[in-house]
Amino acid sequence: MDLHLLKKVEDAVASNSRKPIKTWSRRSMISPDMVGLTIAIHNGRQHVPVSVSEDMVGHKLGEFAPTRTYRGHIADRKAKK
Repeated sequence: MDLHLLKKVEDAVASNSRKPIKTWSRRSMISPDMVGLTIAIHNGRQHVPVSVSEDMVGHKLGEFAPTRTYRGHIADRKAKK
């Protein structure tokens, strides 16, 4: 986990803050002390709020904020008409 994010998490846990933690660090791994917090993860355009649960521990933050929007294949839209 990046040190700046670790500091923000420790401050939020100590102050019992419910405010989302804004981060650009998609590479950081979710640790057990993040459980219960809301983290706003940057997806390249905006920050996506994600509330961390126990099942997410060990995964990277970037896995929960997709960077691409899939709108389906163009051929599928033409075939439906």
